Amino acid sequence: MIRVGVAGWSYADWEGPVYPKPLPRGFDAVRFLGRYVDVLEINSSFYAIPDARNAERWAASARECPGLVFTAKVERGLTHEWAALGERERDARVDALRRSLDPLSSRGLLRAWLAQFAHSFHAGPRERAWVGWLAERMRDATLVLELRHRSWFVPAVLAELEAHGVGVATIDLPAANDHPPQAWSMRAPLGYLRLHGRNRDAWFDRGAHRDQKYDYLYAPAELAPLARTAERLAAAHGEAIVVANNHYTGKAVANALELLFALRGQPVPAPRALVDAYPHLASATRPEGQVGLFDA
Repeated sequence: MIRVGVAGWSYADWEGPVYPKPLPRGFDAVRFLGRYVDVLEINSSFYAIPDARNAERWAASARECPGLVFTAKVERGLTHEWAALGERERDARVDALRRSLDPLSSRGLLRAWLAQFAHSFHAGPRERAWVGWLAERMRDATLVLELRHRSWFVPAVLAELEAHGVGVATIDLPAANDHPPQAWSMRAPLGYLRLHGRNRDAWFDRGAHRDQKYDYLYAPAELAPLARTAERLAAAHGEAIVVANNHYTGKAVANALELLFALRGQPVPAPRALVDAYPHLASATRPEGQVGLFDA
């Protein structure tokens, strides 16, 4: 099984190319996107513990989208500030995060936690112990690590991660000598492929803001090998999740639909506004009119 989706869905710049503009009263973005993709990665949980009432609403919306599941980013205090946390605070953060998304996990809608670590998170003894601690506590769903430094991708460390029962994301991003190697393997509960885009100039520019870093549209020739990577991950693990994070102006949605077309071999449904914004999608999609799709 291969699920394809996007990272986050609350972007003002999606109004027009993805969502209607202005947004109709009661517009439900989860229900809207669930018509087109298989998985939504909750991005807001990285910045703050979500309100459980939001998770209840997401679960209700997903009931109308057969096959839709979620993944959720682990709160940044547990991935970027962990070294400064006391034992009581780290326990409290994990408990609060798990409770906040219980409306999804209790219904089987939360497929994975994604712990996205900074490039500075190397495979030292303290860091490896921290991963083990997280793996013991994030048991509501598969814990997947996004590790951006090459030091994690050596056989002994990968074997240690296997023993913890975690997954490790395959990431597509601008190349650098100390980024993860292209070839590596480990046994894991599922495969996870994240697409950040290849905007090299902005990626390594400390002055570039978020939208600049993720402003990248994959060309069809770039997506073809990524589809093969997804198939390889699914064959190795039984299941693969592909998440497009090149979100600016809906490029993630466009590329997600192109990947679904490449994997299924037939045109897939798409919002008509998105095909108008990215005309090359016409050959890979079946544009749908938007009237009546936005009601709560």
